[in-house]
Amino acid sequence: MPQLIATVEGVEIKHVYLTRDKTTLGRKDTNDIVLDNLVVSSRHCVFELKGLADVFIEDVGSTNGTFVNNKRIQRQQLQDGDVIAIGNFRIQFLSASGDSGFGQTTAFDSQSMGTGLLHASFRVLNGSSAGLEVPVVKAVTTFGKPGVAVVAVSHRRSGFFVAHLDGETATMLNGKLLGADPVMLSDDDVLELAGTRMQFRLTQD
Repeated sequence: MPQLIATVEGVEIKHVYLTRDKTTLGRKDTNDIVLDNLVVSSRHCVFELKGLADVFIEDVGSTNGTFVNNKRIQRQQLQDGDVIAIGNFRIQFLSASGDSGFGQTTAFDSQSMGTGLLHASFRVLNGSSAGLEVPVVKAVTTFGKPGVAVVAVSHRRSGFFVAHLDGETATMLNGKLLGADPVMLSDDDVLELAGTRMQFRLTQD
């Protein structure tokens, strides 16, 4: 099922499954998806579902525009992994194909972690979002601000790995500079990304 994950500064704020023929997004509470911020028009854009998984996005005359992968659009079909930008909101589109890994938590090697399912998340440690838990449920999850600092957290059978993906601002893991080579995450690791400190947490069923 196609879905949208909306974030602000890497923190997830909404997770929406696209089940209707048309899903509206805007600032007014009459929309299906409400983003209460002045950069968002009263009725900003529409997601149109055709068939089971084909989704088109259309800007409906917004003031500040709708951007897909950093390009302003009027109407466009979305592809798996596309990132929609509206002001400081980032909305990732997932087609939820069978191999996307979204919504699945893979059991790690039984010799190292037991036979239960592991669930990963980041707890925000500072700023206005301190205390917020951000689950890591996709095969690959990105956090950060495009052009400033972006990291990718990948979920593999052997564990969770983080790597610097984009941006000129240094990203730190436990006080050490994080590079482009993936580093395995451990419970309680602290990631510092564009001024936001997040603690990695693992829980097991």
